[in-house]
Amino acid sequence: MDVETIHRDAIVIDAVAPLLQKKSYIDSYIAGGVTCVAPTVNVGNGSPAAALKEIGGWLRFVSSRRDLKLVHKAVDVEAAKRDGQTGILLHFQGSGPFATDLDLVEAFNALGVRMVQLTYNRKDYVGDGCEEEFDGGLSKFGKNLVRRLNENRVIVDCTHTGYKTTMDALSLTTRPAVFSHSNSAALFPSRRNIQDDQAKAAAATGGLIGVTAVPQFVVPAKGGAARPSLDDLIEHIDHFVTLIGIDHVGLGLDYWWGTLPFSDLDTVIREWEHYVSIGDWNPEAYPRPPHYNPPEIDTPAMLSGMTAGLLGRGYKEDDVRKILGLNWLRVFREVWGE
Repeated sequence: MDVETIHRDAIVIDAVAPLLQKKSYIDSYIAGGVTCVAPTVNVGNGSPAAALKEIGGWLRFVSSRRDLKLVHKAVDVEAAKRDGQTGILLHFQGSGPFATDLDLVEAFNALGVRMVQLTYNRKDYVGDGCEEEFDGGLSKFGKNLVRRLNENRVIVDCTHTGYKTTMDALSLTTRPAVFSHSNSAALFPSRRNIQDDQAKAAAATGGLIGVTAVPQFVVPAKGGAARPSLDDLIEHIDHFVTLIGIDHVGLGLDYWWGTLPFSDLDTVIREWEHYVSIGDWNPEAYPRPPHYNPPEIDTPAMLSGMTAGLLGRGYKEDDVRKILGLNWLRVFREVWGE
């Protein structure tokens, strides 16, 4: 079977898509054959009101298009594939929308939020982010939040979160937990990447690691820019497959509109300066732009390049399908139910 046929037939899940803060980019994911994509509807310590506004916009947008489907259960992803639609999975990057009220877990769950990242680089009520110098682990509120997410069958996401805080969460969770968009610190020791024991702990819950294509987390910046190849990215996939097994690796590519080619350089630099100024980004882990996506998958519309790259690397067709989406689908089924 040729690459395009395999890609077209596969369930393809990209579990992190801040690019979709600009909803017009959904057509790029559709062109790339994506079955389910997870727009970020909160970054960092956003407020409940701001998250509610974002979700309302998504609910209206999905209802306005027959080719989109809000995902609540694993069967919704399968139905989207069958019906030629693209599933939309709402994702928080950071637990700010809950403030300190755990009852908001039920509220946002009812609106379709199906995955929640615990922190976004900095300390919050839940615990410490990966950019903090000191990591005290999950707070009492954080432990209660993990329990409430488990009760509501919402996926616990440990990306952007400090080492001890993640390990506390992974030891506490009773359902599969994930790093939705993280690469290997063994290959590239960025503070945003994860250690091998973190990956093993996530796999032990039944969860997975979603590998990210964000250039500066794939390879070091050289000459002022990170320019990874697809092979550089697949090395992170190879590492995790060897470490924790083929059933625990997926895609969380993390395309976002502040990188090339989605914005001009001046806009990209302004975005970078903003996030550095508010303390969300440390220039050591987030070096000054420009940075460049692997050229084979420069945009979501080019995601068949990932299928070609994995096959070219020697992965069997069944294993390629797992990495492209079936591993995420298994986690969805185990956490959300059918």
